[in-house]
Amino acid sequence: MEGFELLILAAIFLVAVLYSSVGHGGGSGYLAVMAFFAVAPNVTKPTALALNIFVAGIATIQFYRRGHFSWKVFLPFAIASIPFAFIGGTIDLPIAYYKVLLGVVLLFAALRLAWKFRKNSETEEKISEYPLWMALAIGAIIGTTSGLIGVGGGIFLTPILFLTNWTETRKAAGISAMFVLVNSAAALLGNYQNAVNLQSKVLVWIIVAVIGGIIGSTLGSKYFNSIVLRRALAMVLLVAGVKLLLI
Repeated sequence: MEGFELLILAAIFLVAVLYSSVGHGGGSGYLAVMAFFAVAPNVTKPTALALNIFVAGIATIQFYRRGHFSWKVFLPFAIASIPFAFIGGTIDLPIAYYKVLLGVVLLFAALRLAWKFRKNSETEEKISEYPLWMALAIGAIIGTTSGLIGVGGGIFLTPILFLTNWTETRKAAGISAMFVLVNSAAALLGNYQNAVNLQSKVLVWIIVAVIGGIIGSTLGSKYFNSIVLRRALAMVLLVAGVKLLLI
């Protein structure tokens, strides 16, 4: 058991470093780690959300302090996502449905990590205006999904911001960090009944995740390039996702 605990701690640390470097809390990564060890959904969901809050909070501060943030882009997504994340957090899906939905999200997260979005300086200057209704709709959909599963939604929002060119690369990371923070807080509040029953060892996981979050967000807000490690983590998410879908 001690060996398993050390392995979990190491995995959580790695997830926190890599995810926080791109403005994410690491929810899908933590869920993948717990999926490997067959942790019950009523534990994995609030645990991942709690870890998200601390790691995304650190990333938010780091990116915001360096000017990598935009209230104009953030607010429409957040206003729509927060109430839906809360509603999703109140819903405990049947285990069979939860495993399928989580498996699909982990496969998506694996693709997201393996695919390194690139923007050159010329593209960065051509920022597009987003339709308000679309931002609200996207926020509501991401919020609901985040609350149901136990992720912050950064794995969905970041690629959308990149592909639509609605903001600059590092601002996208800062926006995603705060988006994960508020979504996770809302979903955890909705899942309060399970959250208050978390095991004491989760506190150790939080401490490890915080340390990883500080390291990752500091490097990510400056110059971090971790494509090899990101793809290695993508393989872990891929295996976890396939396991949930097939077993």
